[in-house]
Formats: sequence, C-alpha cells, structure tokens
Amino acid sequence: MNRTLKVTVLLIAMGFLAVLPTVSQGEDDNSRSERKRIQKGFEIAPVHLNFRNQDRDLVGLGSYIVNAQAQCADCHSCPTYTPGHNPFDGVGDGQINPTNYLAGGVPFGPVISANITPDSSGKPAGLDFDEYLELIRTGHDPDEPDEILQVMPWPILRNMNDRDILAIYTYLTAIPHATPGMCTRAGQ
Repeated sequence: MNRTLKVTVLLIAMGFLAVLPTVSQGEDDNSRSERKRIQKGFEIAPVHLNFRNQDRDLVGLGSYIVNAQAQCADCHSCPTYTPGHNPFDGVGDGQINPTNYLAGGVPFGPVISANITPDSSGKPAGLDFDEYLELIRTGHDPDEPDEILQVMPWPILRNMNDRDILAIYTYLTAIPHATPGMCTRAGQ
C-alpha cells in the first residue's frame, strides 16, 4: 500500500472514530443522559445556587426536574414570570421570576400554595427529607396529617423514584429563601 493511500485510510478511520459516541469506562447511556440533565439543570436554574454541603449532581438533577419537567414555579412562584416575560401573554420568553421563586402565595380558591424555599434552618418548607418524602408519597402535610393536599399533584409525583425525590429536595435546599409576591392565579 503506498504512503498516500495509507494516510487516506488513516484519516478516514480517524474521522469515523471521531463521530462515534464516546463512552468512558463504566459509563452507559443512562449515566450520559443523567449528566446532560444535570448540566441543563444548572443552565436553567433561575436563582443563585448554594452548593455548600450539597451533592452538586443532585442539585443539578433537582433543578432539571423542578424547572424543566415539573414546572413547580407555576404553582409555587407568585408571580411565576418576571414582568414582561409571561409566554402566555404572547410576547414573553418565559423568564422565571427569581425574586419570589418558589415562595408560594398562589391562590387556588381557599388554598394558597406553600413557600417551599428553605427556612432559617435550611429545610425546604421547614421539612426534613423524611417529612418531604412522606408528603410527596402520601399527600399528607406533616403539620396537618389528617388532611390531604388537594392542589399539589402528589398522586403523580409519588411515582417518582427515591433518587429523583431526593434530587428535588436537595435542589430546594440549595436555593435562596424568598417571600411570596402578589398574583391572582397560577402561571401569571
């Protein structure tokens, strides 16, 4: 084989290898997919995140679930969107309101959504993880165990795996505390 042909074959082989997906040792499609969700979670977090004593991967994954899948801000941020950014008005880009992010206060008839930002002890809505897990799995608020949450979509969320629920909880511990704003409905 002449030198030119060898170089051509080598370049073609290198080009072919360059387009093949790379998999590091022990990494599979699921872990690559989770890495992408974690990175996207960091990109779309509407507030500054506190990573002190946090598992960064869980924070990123939690942000992805909260902001890209569950859209928790629609019911737990009042108003949901930064003024002039509401996409339902036909002109907004959907920028989430960072000032009142997840601070609750959205009215649903006689029910007002809860503030799920960290309290002074750093716990989302004042709940430790076991209380939060119980709330998501059963719809029972630890402060009012005889009542079932009527607006919270816990019947759907309870089907999430424990890691995803832990990721949401970890993310909620990494966001700043906020206070509710003024709004008249969800998604405003």
